[in-house]
Amino acid sequence: MKRSLVLIAFLFFVFILKAQEQPIAYTQADRDRLVRIETKVESLDKRIDDIHFQINRLEDKFDSYFMWGFGLVLMSIFGLIGFIIYDRRTTLAPVENKTERIIKVLKEAAEKDPALREALKNTALW
Repeated sequence: MKRSLVLIAFLFFVFILKAQEQPIAYTQADRDRLVRIETKVESLDKRIDDIHFQINRLEDKFDSYFMWGFGLVLMSIFGLIGFIIYDRRTTLAPVENKTERIIKVLKEAAEKDPALREALKNTALW
């Protein structure tokens, strides 16, 4: 049994070595086919490079449009905040002016009326 296994293994390795010794036929047709494949691969490489270039250009355009849009949004927000502050000040200015005049009148009246003076002191207006 062992002899037969050793013989089978020996023959197997002999056939493998023999198969490796045989030259592979490389014909002119094979060479031409290889040249055609190389030219196709080169043309595909060029097309892929062109596509990468176009994608990079589109990314640059998108980035610039994004930055412009982001800048416009920020400018709009700051403009709106500025308008709100301006509008609030212009709206409150007459009210503050009238309030100051009312307090002045109340202080003048409080000099003659002690109850009014006490009420103004309690509200921290005196």
